[in-house]
Amino acid sequence: MMGFGRDYGYGGYGNMMDGFGGLLFGFFALLVLIGIVVLVIWAVRTMGGSVSHHAPQVPPAVRPQDDACSIARARFAKGEITKEQYEEICSTLNR
Repeated sequence: MMGFGRDYGYGGYGNMMDGFGGLLFGFFALLVLIGIVVLVIWAVRTMGGSVSHHAPQVPPAVRPQDDACSIARARFAKGEITKEQYEEICSTLNR
C-alpha cells in the first residue's frame, strides 16, 4: 500500500529534488544565473555610450597642418581672428 511516508510524496514517487532531478534543476539555475550576469555586463557596456579608453586615431591622410588650418578657418569664420592672421597661420604651417 502506498502511503504518505516521510521520504515519499503522494503515490510513493519520491521528491523531485532527489538524484537526477536535483542536479538538473541546479544546472539550469546556474545557467540562468550566468545568463543574468552576462546580460548585466552587456547592458553596462552598451549604456556606456561613446566613452572610449583609447586615444582617438588620426587618419594618416590628415596632416597636422591641415587640421590647424581648418581650426584657423573656423576661428576666422567666427570672427575671432582677422583675415591677415588666418593667412599668416596657414602660410606659417605650410612651410
